[in-house]
Amino acid sequence: MFKVKRFVIWVNEIDARIPRKYGREVPKNLAVDRPSLEEILEAAQALRLNIINIDREALNPRVSALDENLRVNGRIVVESNHGKSKTLKLITQKVREFRKLHRKK
Repeated sequence: MFKVKRFVIWVNEIDARIPRKYGREVPKNLAVDRPSLEEILEAAQALRLNIINIDREALNPRVSALDENLRVNGRIVVESNHGKSKTLKLITQKVREFRKLHRKK
């Protein structure tokens, strides 16, 4: 039986523009360029993650030292059967998939 884990996902954790030092959690080749909170929410819903809380105004403290154009507000709290790293990779894959579909239209 899987244990359900709850954790916070910040927008900058999957942003390819952000170095790991400032909070990117996924490898650069899997990261997404300029992700939005809406894209992450859409991916989380498609993956059937339980979304506990959405905070559109929150700013990850780790990015406070970066330029304003690199800062993106937003975080969600989710429950997942996977660990945070695996969940973030699944979300980035979905965001890329959705972007590919929207680009073809």
